[in-house]
Amino acid sequence: MFHKILVALDKSEFRKPVFHEALDLAKVCNSTLKLLHVLSLEEQDDLSIPISTTRKYFQAFDNRILEIYQERWDTWEAQGLELLRSLQSQANDAGVSAEILQYSGTPGKIICDVARSWEADLIVLGRRGYSGIKELLLGSASNYVLHHAPCSVLIVQGSILHKTEVTEETASVSH
Repeated sequence: MFHKILVALDKSEFRKPVFHEALDLAKVCNSTLKLLHVLSLEEQDDLSIPISTTRKYFQAFDNRILEIYQERWDTWEAQGLELLRSLQSQANDAGVSAEILQYSGTPGKIICDVARSWEADLIVLGRRGYSGIKELLLGSASNYVLHHAPCSVLIVQGSILHKTEVTEETASVSH
């Protein structure tokens, strides 16, 4: 069955049902999880760098912009690792062995590369349900993975993710 499950996660709320699906499957199959977060500009909107058109006149200003960008990047990177460690701890508490990994780059390609090098049996990832122009402009990691993965792929659909979130919210309000 599935001995090595690669779980591709982002920092959105969509990660919760994706992680829980993978964790439940890992418990049943006695699998090892590898929790992967890919730092990409598609995920983080506030990392864009304003380009100065007057660069040669305001070199010091441009250097400060790059410093601010580096500070934001470092914070974002640390937040990603913190998230992964938290999920790793949850998996370990549930009796599932889990490793963490964080890279920067293009999510779909990195997910497939890690799955290939780790020899994953299954990739679990979410799909936000974008379509049309929005999917074209933002790209689709799940679509890329589905067509390039070296193993089986389980995609947790955006509509299912939304239902799970609504159910969790309803349950917390009623208690």
